[in-house]
Amino acid sequence: MELERELMRGAGPLAVLKLLESREMYGYELVEAMTKKTEGLLSMGQSTLYPMLYNLEAKGLVAGRVDESGARPRKYYRLTTKGKKKLQTEGKKWESMVTALGHLGLSPQSISPLLEGGVA
Repeated sequence: MELERELMRGAGPLAVLKLLESREMYGYELVEAMTKKTEGLLSMGQSTLYPMLYNLEAKGLVAGRVDESGARPRKYYRLTTKGKKKLQTEGKKWESMVTALGHLGLSPQSISPLLEGGVA
């Protein structure tokens, strides 16, 4: 659905930054946390996540490090200072959008079916 794609384009990177706010994570861990914390509404596959992470890294919003201490190497991502600032400014914009939609009578509960493809 086009709405989902457009929402993910804006919400996806912000959601990744928000998840990395508390601690560093590797890709699969981010996929699982995103699905769990958003109850599946913002779930994404690794084929979507990794290009997003590479883009965020290229913009200096996240930094990666490879940990080779486990059975196989994993790349962990963490929020940079620039990423923290971006999260703060973009987070305020999203909060304003949610507030504005609330004034129109759209609650997060009423928007959920839209995100799940319930409107044709």
